[in-house]
Amino acid sequence: MTDTQAPDSPAQQWWHTDIIDMRPGEIRYRGYPVEELIGNVGFADMVWLMTRGELPGRPQAALLETALMSAVDHGPQAPSIAIARMAMTCGGSLNNAMASAVNVLDDVHGGAGEQAVELYQSILERQIGGSDLETAVREGIADWQRQRTRIIPGFGHRFHPVDPRGPRLLELVEAAAARGEVDGCFVAIAREVERQLIAMKGKPIPLNIDGATAVIYAELGFPAPLARGLFCLSRSVGILAHAWEQQCQGGRNKGPIPKGWLWPYGGPDPRPVPQRD
Repeated sequence: MTDTQAPDSPAQQWWHTDIIDMRPGEIRYRGYPVEELIGNVGFADMVWLMTRGELPGRPQAALLETALMSAVDHGPQAPSIAIARMAMTCGGSLNNAMASAVNVLDDVHGGAGEQAVELYQSILERQIGGSDLETAVREGIADWQRQRTRIIPGFGHRFHPVDPRGPRLLELVEAAAARGEVDGCFVAIAREVERQLIAMKGKPIPLNIDGATAVIYAELGFPAPLARGLFCLSRSVGILAHAWEQQCQGGRNKGPIPKGWLWPYGGPDPRPVPQRD
């Protein structure tokens, strides 16, 4: 706020934020001067500070950074990555490609982490209400499938028989829980969900990257909607890398299938346009 503007003026009341205080020669994030933050905190610390209001402890920041780095990319077959690359071949800029890609990170492609946090939290509420873990998970799965969808978010993968990211992330969460850095209740919930899904389906339904990072976000106390935002932030790194690579490779007007390949057509056979009055 400048000295020439009254604190209750319409201009000052138009936007209100607790995130940043900025005036000529001064920038403070959540009260901390930027010049003191620079060189003393990392990017994950800043993500936590900006979204949560306080700086995290080093163990919490390390676990958050682990989740963010683990989900940065999954290849050009992922719609968001493919869209970024196609946008670059249409003459788009890097920011255009990134925006186009992030815009499709929605309920189906990108939303499973948020949904998994919601599922885990609903199961924890049942435990707090007195249910044992096995019962809470069984009832939580049943309610989810009855009220939302048969698909349990965060489990199973169309490409990986076992998502290599999931087991490693859970190992790190369990190690953090053993050191008292997180509670560990959500990793226990995730493992029980996985066990029950395997028993129900009679085949492996492994924890995937969305389910594993959801464990971390839930253990760290992030609200479910922020889990999706954090995934978008993470995947933006891969989107940027692929967009830049495509720009360097060149190519013009690349669509979703190679030149010369045609889609299957199932409409009417060739026919003439009828005469009309």
